[in-house]
Amino acid sequence: MQLNHYTSKFTKQHFPIILISDNVSHAANLGSLFRTADAFGVAHLILGGPIVELGRKFTKTSRATEQAVSFEQLETLQDKIEDLKSQNYTLIALEITDQSIPISELNLPKNAKIAFIIGDENHGISAPLLECCDHSVHIEMYGQNSSMNVVQATSIALYEFTKHLTPITL
Repeated sequence: MQLNHYTSKFTKQHFPIILISDNVSHAANLGSLFRTADAFGVAHLILGGPIVELGRKFTKTSRATEQAVSFEQLETLQDKIEDLKSQNYTLIALEITDQSIPISELNLPKNAKIAFIIGDENHGISAPLLECCDHSVHIEMYGQNSSMNVVQATSIALYEFTKHLTPITL
């Protein structure tokens, strides 16, 4: 018998991960980010950039997870990034750079607190924000394309992180 939201046996957990989107703006991607954040027990989601109206397209994709995921919208992220650094969060960018390493090679302590930054659908993470990060990771790909949808990549990365982190109580 196939299980649904109400009959699955998954244990609800949260992880010390703050997911930060740097100018992700497409409604379908934003809705999917909420679903992904909920699925992987992200403690908090920050939508950075111009305030986005969470309209019909968003709600259709989010499937009401915006009611379950703690979030905030901030036009600028610099102050928040500095605050997270002062709270000993490890800032990790998901971006292919000349300094990035495969996500599978990132070694984090089990009790790490992560501020995980993803970038705009077309241009990635802004240069000033990327410079603030402690690590830059990428997902190894084997086809001719060097990128994938921001939410697909976020899902893969969160899966990797949650395999290694200790859950927290909110």
